[in-house]
Parts: sequence; C-alpha cells; structure tokens
Amino acid sequence: MFEILKKEELAPEVFLMEISAPQIAQKAVAGQFFVLRVDEKGERIPLTIADFDKKKGTITMVFQVVGLTTKKLSRLAKGKRIRDLVGPMGKPTHIKKYGRVVIVGGGVGAAAAYPVARELKKAGNYVITIQGAKSAQYLILEDWLLSVSDELHITTDDGSKGRKGFVTDALKDLLEKEAADLVFAVGPAIMMKFVSLTTKPFAVKTIVSLNPIMVDATGMCGSCRVEVGGKTYFACVDGPDFDGHEVNWELLLSRQRFYYEEEKKALEVKDA
Repeated sequence: MFEILKKEELAPEVFLMEISAPQIAQKAVAGQFFVLRVDEKGERIPLTIADFDKKKGTITMVFQVVGLTTKKLSRLAKGKRIRDLVGPMGKPTHIKKYGRVVIVGGGVGAAAAYPVARELKKAGNYVITIQGAKSAQYLILEDWLLSVSDELHITTDDGSKGRKGFVTDALKDLLEKEAADLVFAVGPAIMMKFVSLTTKPFAVKTIVSLNPIMVDATGMCGSCRVEVGGKTYFACVDGPDFDGHEVNWELLLSRQRFYYEEEKKALEVKDA
C-alpha cells in the first residue's frame, strides 16, 4: 500500500499527488512511468513520473480525470493509500548536451515535460519550453517549467493567456528564427503528430513520448504496440520515447479509441 502524502487540484479535473514509494523513487529517471491500481478490483493504468525525490522516497504524479480509474483516484484524500504501484518502467529519455533544445508540453503533458526539461538543462542545453492548453485555467506547473527553462512560451487555444493558437504555431516561429538541435514533445497524440509534421521540413531531430493503451506494461499483452519506421514496437518496454518522424500516427490514434465503448459504459455505472 502506498500513502498519498499530498494532493492538489491544479486545474479542473487535473490533480497532483505525491506518493510515498521509496523503492520506485530510488531508481526513477526522467521519462519513465509507473503502473497504478487503485484497489483490488481496479484496472492497471500507466502514469508518468512527473517528479521524484530519492531522499524523501517520494514520486509525484499528475493526472486528468478521463475514465473510471482516474475518477476513483481523484476521490482519494491525503493520507489514504493506493493498492499497487509498479515501476519505474520504460526506457529513460536519452539525456546529453545537444545544444539548443525545444520542449513542447501540451495539456497534462506539461507534467511529463518537466523532468525531461530539468535533466536537459542540467546537461548544459539551452532549453526553450513551449506549453500549451485549451485556456488559462488548464495551464499547469508553469512555475516548475520556468524554473528549468531559459525561455518559456505559453499558448492557449482561446488566447486567455500567452499567444492565441497552438503550440505548433509558436514552434514554427521559433524554428524559422533559429535552428534547434532537438525537439521533445509530450501531450495528446494529435498534438505530437502535428509537432512532428511541423519539425520535419526543418530536419530537426524530434522525439515524442507516446501514450498508447497499456494493460500489463511488461511487453506481454501487446496492447501498446506502435509502428515506428515500418516496424512494430511495444511502447511499454521499447519506449515510451520514439522518433516522431517515423511514428505511424493514424494507427496510434485509431488504437487509442479501441476501448472507447467499454470506458464509456464503465463511467455510466451508478456510484462508479
């Protein structure tokens, strides 16, 4: 059982939780994730490790209420315990000194962008972060991102804060002004697709952190399989980071809707 040490609502239906998980915290590296099960009858869901503190033995997660499990998780208060946590899982993001790097975080993806931006900054890179959301009320962890970025650019769909438009608008402007050595994107799949399409004409190395459906997260079930460069990979053990220019985005987007009807029915259950 894993105790919730802190709980905070960052935006409507978006929560941050700090969890006591010493063994996971000791081995966690930027870009990895863990699998959570709220209770004995719960499903397993993957969540990115947004932060970790090896001395305190804690990991931090940020999640949005989108299904039954995240709905149940959001109801847990500080001091309550989560049934199972398994991790860290996945391959860490490759960190080195590239030079000028652009981090693109969309929506809740800002939480996953933070540890990557932090480590790239520590490696001596000039870090430019672009953070996007539907509106100002859905922008999260701005202070976190600003603390590890040389530049922070904000975009909102409705123009309520920062630049009106999408992260790709800001990204294109930046690349037209000065070349980048790496672009790292994390967020909704459709956003990562268009980030990859935006960077391709500039021939900029683009890494995306994929978020396909996972079940066992050990490479056994095959639910998270993705096609990259014409080859099949399992995001849970081969990723989650892949070359954005090589991802079969249409296949990924279609597979993300695979259990849509079942998820919809689960949320309709009374007192779920």
